[in-house]
Amino acid sequence: MWIAVLALVATMAQTPATAQTARAAQPKAPETMRRVAPALAQYTDRLLFGDVWKRPALSPRDRSLVTISALIATGKTEQLASHLELGLDNGLTPVEIGGLITHLAFYTGWPNAVSACEVADRVFAKRGIAATARQPALTALLPVPDSDAARAATVTGTVTPISPSLAQLTNGPLFQDLWRRTDLRPRDRSFVTIVALTANGDADQLGFHLTHGIENGLTRAQLGEAMAHLAFYAGWPKAFSGVAALRKLDAPGS
Repeated sequence: MWIAVLALVATMAQTPATAQTARAAQPKAPETMRRVAPALAQYTDRLLFGDVWKRPALSPRDRSLVTISALIATGKTEQLASHLELGLDNGLTPVEIGGLITHLAFYTGWPNAVSACEVADRVFAKRGIAATARQPALTALLPVPDSDAARAATVTGTVTPISPSLAQLTNGPLFQDLWRRTDLRPRDRSFVTIVALTANGDADQLGFHLTHGIENGLTRAQLGEAMAHLAFYAGWPKAFSGVAALRKLDAPGS
């Protein structure tokens, strides 16, 4: 009896934020899925949330980073709100979420980022996140990496003859400003970029960014596990293309 009473008291003592966190920490298939595709609901509960999300090869924060990036990159904003909530519970900050959305504007297009802003604004308002806790318009800039000179020279040599404006925008605003902002760590910028490129099937650009990501602190094991996670959010073919790009990093002469 006392156990039951104590459990009831503990439940009543939960703050709304605590209850919200508890709900977000245990995502389940939506009721519409249970009615329309019960087999999919079983896969969602038992395999995706009951297994994949709990695998230790990636932290819950990284899994949220991968999922949110994939949803924004592919324009799946209908599922974004719940995953932004889960991401906040898993340790992503509002500043990092703003940085992620800003970064993906450059890699997946402004319309995707604008749509993501609409959803994030509602989530932040629901959570009572003040403007002072969100992404600042300006941040300090990190030092230019030693490897950037070679990258810039490649862009200048290959892109400038065809599209001088694109070359200037790449070597200027993209790498001299965006990549140096401190609202997202370089490691996370690389992760977000790799996920977005893989989710959209932009395999031609993956080689450079996989190498750059490893330079920024990602491991091959983390990248491999990200592909497994991404299979559920962008499809198996995209994940296999990402694995093929990873395999090339270990190929002789790569």
